Order: sequence, then structure tokens, then C-alpha cells
Amino acid sequence: MPRESLKSKQSRTATITGTLAVVYPDAHCELDYQTPLQLLIATILSAQCTDKQVNLVTRPLFQRYQSATDFAEAPVHQLEKAIRRIGLFRSKARNIKACCQRLVEYYDEKVPRTMEDLTSLAGVGRKTANVVLGNAFGINAGVVVDTHVARLSQRFRLSSAKTPEKIERDLMKLVPDHQWTLLSHWLIWHGRRRCSARNPDCQNCELSQLCPSRT
Repeated sequence: MPRESLKSKQSRTATITGTLAVVYPDAHCELDYQTPLQLLIATILSAQCTDKQVNLVTRPLFQRYQSATDFAEAPVHQLEKAIRRIGLFRSKARNIKACCQRLVEYYDEKVPRTMEDLTSLAGVGRKTANVVLGNAFGINAGVVVDTHVARLSQRFRLSSAKTPEKIERDLMKLVPDHQWTLLSHWLIWHGRRRCSARNPDCQNCELSQLCPSRT
């Protein structure tokens, strides 16, 4: 099979995203939050955990802890108890406390708006930073690559890379930068609602005619 040119892949991706935009016109981040800090904390908690589970935990969590100082001054064991139903709760509690301590010390409690500053915070990698920048601030710094985005990128043959960083770089070449945040939402929504890992609903999929992996 001849290697697909970048121009051809960009055109094919535009058709895919055009369809996804119609199917999921309201696609958005499904973590519940009201402030950039809440989104930052929720995204740290979401690693290897469903958004639904995170939302159940953050509802009372955000009532109790309302500022970076609140989190920074809370005893770790208290934070652990508050998020105990979340996977990896011990390490996440330590990261949240350390993250908020740095926000208090260096950023006047405000969540920073650059990739470099965000990834200097405990528990924050490029994926979490992209979530916060794109959704809290409307800054398209990159593409969020979670398990859904990675899976669909390979099924649609948008990327053959194996690491999130390389998949992100491939995807950033395929859509205009103003769509980077939306691309993540569209793929995540489709992955959750139609193109699951074990039992993709190819028969009813709106993209079946565009998908080289359809069964």
C-alpha cells in the first residue's frame, strides 16, 4: 500500500472532523468545573479514571476546598480521604497538594496560562496542560491525547505512532490549530459513544464509510 501524502491525509481528516462536528455539535470537556483551578484538579484526578467517577468526587471536594491555599494547607491524609474512591489516590493527593503549594508560592494562586508553567506543576504533564489551556482559557497549544484519541487516531490511520507525544505531533499537522481542542473532544465523544475499544459499533457508525478499520 503506497504511503499516504500529508495533503491527502489532511483532506481525509477534514472530512472526518466535518462529520464529527455535525454528529457531536455540543462536544465539550465532560469534567465538571467552574474555575481553571477546579479543572486543573479534576484533570489531575482523571488519570486512569473515568470522568463520571471524578465528577462524583469533585462535587464535595470543591465545596470543601475552594482555593489553591485550601488545597496547599490541607494535610495529605485529609486529601487522601476526600478522593479515596479515585484510583492512585495517594499519589494524586500528594501531587494536588504540591501543585497548589507551587501555585501559591509562584503564581499568586492563579493557574498559569503557558505550557511551560503548567508542566512545572506536580502531577501535570502535557495532556493535563492541554486540557486546562484549551478548555479553561481557550488556548490551543496542542491536542489532548487520551486512550480514546490514541485508539481512534490509529483506527482512522491518522497516526501510526505509539506514544501520546508523537500521536499529538501527527494530529497537529492534520487540522488547523483553532481546531486542536475540538479535535480531542470530537474523538473522545465518538470513542465513548460509538467506537469503543472492544466492541466498536461499526454497523451504526456515522464514519463507517470513512474508516479504513471498519469491520
